[in-house]
Amino acid sequence: MTTPLRATHTQAPASRGIHHLALNTEDMKSTVDFYTRVMGMPLVHALRVPPGVGVGPGNRGNPPFENLRHYFFDAGGDTLVAFFEMPKGAKSVGDRDAIAAMQHCSFTTSQAQFDVLHQRLQDEGVPLIGPVFVGAQTWSLYFFDPNGIRLELSWQEHDGDDVQVVKRWTQTQTEALEELETLSQDPEWLTSVTAHLPTAR
Repeated sequence: MTTPLRATHTQAPASRGIHHLALNTEDMKSTVDFYTRVMGMPLVHALRVPPGVGVGPGNRGNPPFENLRHYFFDAGGDTLVAFFEMPKGAKSVGDRDAIAAMQHCSFTTSQAQFDVLHQRLQDEGVPLIGPVFVGAQTWSLYFFDPNGIRLELSWQEHDGDDVQVVKRWTQTQTEALEELETLSQDPEWLTSVTAHLPTAR
């Protein structure tokens, strides 16, 4: 029987994970329908951005428009996906391959849930790429949401419902160094970025 690739590193992250991922749409209704009905992410919070936060002095990096809808969906794992609804035609479509853009967002699933979502996407006629083996005993499916945002669903072999993404994707020092040495030959730097990695699984 094949065992799951799992390894534990020793450096505690400063955060507890993603609180929410903020994305943009021009059509909140179709976005709500897609994320709740197709992706199975319940709507948990619907608000309007407070006055002055868009174009006023209280802007903290929000889109520069007033009275925007800002809706939040439960993505699982105590993580939220949120959308701002931009005024139609006010912004051009982004280039997901541009610097500072989001290229894609991958959601973790069990194999059983992956199969359910795969079928649901097929039933909706959503064009799909995959399932594709992406390494680390992981399989992924790629597609676009109604806003043109590239999404990915990923499941890990042998995990069942005990999905542990970080342990699956944590490399040994030797595995990481094989790539990192193409970036730098500075031994002090290489040691500093790999010291927390395990020497073996």
